[in-house]
Amino acid sequence: MDTKLDPSRDDLPLMANTSHILVKHYVLDLDVDFESQIIDGTLVLFLESGNRSRKKSGSTEEACRSESSEACRCRKPEPCHAPVADTRTSLSKMGYSDFAICGKGERDTSGKDGNHDNQEQTYGISSSKHCCDTGNHGSEDFLLVLDCCDLSVLKVEEVDVAAVPGIEKFTRSPKLTVVSELRNQIVRELVTLPADRWREQLDYYARCSQAPGCGELLFDTDTWSLQIRKTGAQTATDFPHAIRIRYRTKPQGRSVTWTSDQSGRPCVYTMGSPINNRAFFPCQEPPVAMSTWQATVRAAASFVVLMSGENSAKPTQLREGCSSWHYYVTMPMPASTFTIAVGSWTEVKPETCSLRDLAAKRTLSPPEADFRFVFGMCVGVCGHVAYPCRFQNPSATTQEVIPHRAFAPVSLTGACQETLLQLLSPCLSAAHSVLGTHPFSRLDVLIVPANFPSLGMASPHLVFLSQSALTGGRHLCGTRLCHEIAHAWFGLAIGARDWTEEWLSEGFATHLEDVFWAKAQQLAPHEAQEQQELRASLRWRRLQDELRNSPEQLQVLRPNKEKTGHVSDSGSSVIKHGLNPEKVFMQVHYLKGYFLLRFLAKRLGDDTYFSFLRKFVHTFHGQLILSQDFLQMLLENIPEEKRLGLSVESIFRDWLERPGLPQPQRQAGAESGLARQVGAEVAKWTRVNRRPRKRKRRGSGEVFEKLLPDQLVLLLEHLLEQKTLNPRTLRSLERTYCLSQQDAEVRHRWCELIVKHKYTRAYKTVEEFLQEDQAMGIYLYGELMVSEDARQQQLARRCFQLTKEQMDRCSAQVVAEMLF
Repeated sequence: MDTKLDPSRDDLPLMANTSHILVKHYVLDLDVDFESQIIDGTLVLFLESGNRSRKKSGSTEEACRSESSEACRCRKPEPCHAPVADTRTSLSKMGYSDFAICGKGERDTSGKDGNHDNQEQTYGISSSKHCCDTGNHGSEDFLLVLDCCDLSVLKVEEVDVAAVPGIEKFTRSPKLTVVSELRNQIVRELVTLPADRWREQLDYYARCSQAPGCGELLFDTDTWSLQIRKTGAQTATDFPHAIRIRYRTKPQGRSVTWTSDQSGRPCVYTMGSPINNRAFFPCQEPPVAMSTWQATVRAAASFVVLMSGENSAKPTQLREGCSSWHYYVTMPMPASTFTIAVGSWTEVKPETCSLRDLAAKRTLSPPEADFRFVFGMCVGVCGHVAYPCRFQNPSATTQEVIPHRAFAPVSLTGACQETLLQLLSPCLSAAHSVLGTHPFSRLDVLIVPANFPSLGMASPHLVFLSQSALTGGRHLCGTRLCHEIAHAWFGLAIGARDWTEEWLSEGFATHLEDVFWAKAQQLAPHEAQEQQELRASLRWRRLQDELRNSPEQLQVLRPNKEKTGHVSDSGSSVIKHGLNPEKVFMQVHYLKGYFLLRFLAKRLGDDTYFSFLRKFVHTFHGQLILSQDFLQMLLENIPEEKRLGLSVESIFRDWLERPGLPQPQRQAGAESGLARQVGAEVAKWTRVNRRPRKRKRRGSGEVFEKLLPDQLVLLLEHLLEQKTLNPRTLRSLERTYCLSQQDAEVRHRWCELIVKHKYTRAYKTVEEFLQEDQAMGIYLYGELMVSEDARQQQLARRCFQLTKEQMDRCSAQVVAEMLF
């Protein structure tokens, strides 16, 4: 049903004035307190003024056109040098390791909430005379606007970077008499250091972050932003380029989830959705504000801190019962991709890899000589701003499997050992064989708490995986892992410049997960084709269901149309439908994006399409794109005879800017051999269901085939279309396929059958699913309520009462609307 949407409720504002000033680096210095459920500490921002974010693409050429020749010379791409495998040694020699764990200085212990507590009239911006433009014109003070929500900001101050010993090397004009200009010049030189000096840059960022303050800044907060100004600083160039914010999170902050793991131990993680990280730290949310970061996090010694970072951090004991962890990244990315998880995680160690496993792994990629020819790497200049890029490192380009670790609550280490660890190397190797160089140098995978609202989430160097992926064999875990690994390229290394174009991330990851998974299983080409056609059939059915039951506005993949990528003069923008709770659980952008890419791959042929995709990755990694960047490059690389009327405009019109699917679109995968086999099994069950109850005689029953997990899902979906299934048939189904022991996708369909046909003896299965598979059980609540069966409604309300306190906020909101 089509419903009206309220923009004030459904659209997410991105308030930061990124057209005038950009955060280039964040330094976080934080304490995690599980008793108060608060993270507090300091955040130091290193800023760069200018209009670089106004450029229309990530290309260096266009960036240079909008900058002075001086700035452009600083950022000109140059041969990049990737970080060495273990950087702790080199940083330690520079004194960095000791520096990273030092104390934070004087702490605000007032414990009050608000702007400088009772000093608001002195330091807050509360009267109209202080209202000022966020740009760099007029006579008012310049205003730095950061995205911020659900945070207590206690103090904002300028940082005296000039007080750092040895910092004089970053002063080009030592005779500068205005101290504020000298400080800003130091930061400008620091943020534009060449990529091969990344270690030195990180060290000085850390040293500067610990420098003393040199004057408090005026600030104010509203629902979505933190606004900071300095009296007399009328332009972005005059505004302090290094500022420190002392703040603390709130227990109910929407970016931070405090909960318990499956072993009953407290933990906390950031979800990054739907409001991204603005309730974790004040930041610039627009995707063009790509930055690097480093973070020192202290917690009780019993906890493990995992984070988006290039280094595999180890704890440093500060005092009895307290440890410190330090992570960093050198590849600029949007602040929304920053992720942290603190808990009593156990690292699950892999078993010794056998020679047979190594031999199998090697067969997934072409020989090194062929690799260099196919991927055309190791030479040339990347299109992104300079950073230590793996695509320019010969050893990284041939690294099939990056270093990886797996973490889980202690109660799930066995399942993690049996399932996840066996899949990591094959899936990583398969991804490399398809797309080439892994954009990130390492990977941690964490099995997150039961209240995590999806099957997985990818961030730089860290993947969250639901416990639901661990049960019922390896298929679901393997496909979901492949999906998240695909995001390393599409969603992280290549990001969308307009977040309404989610298909650029989710559509690609959905399309690639099948390709990666087939290679990880080492399937023959015809087997891979059959498996992919079966999955296409399942997705077609799912998409048709969503299109029938969702508002048309939420079916459009490019809702801003010709305004896609446009921002205000300040750089602020709005994410259309970004706060709509219904959209969080929709898969239209996954599925419709998938079918567009499937359509293009079939038109070109797989060999041509994936050859192009490798070229596209090499061209655009480290940059932000719009749909037209992908489509224009694709069409330029298609031979004329295969283009057949395709154009960027026609794809926009038919696929991205209208609800539903282009007409005519034939049902996908229905004629595959695996799907036909399911059809035959459905016919058998239909006959069984029609038979009158008789004494069982030997040889009179049907013989059922063994089915793959995806075939079982399709079988149960077909049976859901039957008007009635008697209890005898349902009991036989359960026993024939051991449905309660299958993966979560199969069990979800089984629960739907139980609910539809009021199969009371299996209600316990539904209760267990709603509590243990929260990533997938949301709409089961709806099915239970729609039935208008008192017992089923009581079951739904009972399960919600048991889980609502720990349930993800968006999930709880949607379920509550279903139940009450």
